[in-house]
Amino acid sequence: MKAHIGVDAESGLVHSVVGTAANVSDVTQAGALLHGEEEAAFGDAGYRGVHKREEAKRPQWHVAMQPGKRRQLDLTSKWAQLLEQAEQLKASVRAKVEHPFHVIKNRFCHRKVRYKGLAKNEAQLFSLFGLANLVIAKRQLLPLHARSAS
Repeated sequence: MKAHIGVDAESGLVHSVVGTAANVSDVTQAGALLHGEEEAAFGDAGYRGVHKREEAKRPQWHVAMQPGKRRQLDLTSKWAQLLEQAEQLKASVRAKVEHPFHVIKNRFCHRKVRYKGLAKNEAQLFSLFGLANLVIAKRQLLPLHARSAS
C-alpha cells in the first residue's frame, strides 16, 4: 500500500490523502492531491510527465530530476551548478511532505498496514494524518494560547 498526500507549503498540514495499491504510479494520483487553489506544486521524480495529464494541468509543476541524471551532472560547469541549486531548492520544499510521514511512523509507530483491504487501511490513514495535523499545528497554536491566557 502507498499513501499519497497533498501538503500545504506554508503550514505543513496535510489537506488530501489517497491510499492506493503499491503498484499504482505516483503520477496517476497527482490530480487527486490538488485542492484547486495551488499556484505551484512540487513532486519527486515519480511525478515526471504530470504536466501532460489533464486533471493536473492547473498549477505550475516543479518536478525533481531523476537521481541518476543528477549524479551525472558535471559540477565544474556553471550550468550544472545552477541546476543542482535548483534541485536543492525543490527538495527543501518537498521536505514538508515528509514531516507528516515522520510523525505517523515515529510518533504513532505506524510502520505496517494492519488490515486486509484498501478501504480499511485508507480509513486508518485518514485518522492518522488528521492526528498528525494536530501534532504539527500544536507548535503554531501554543503561542496563541499563551498570549490569550495572560
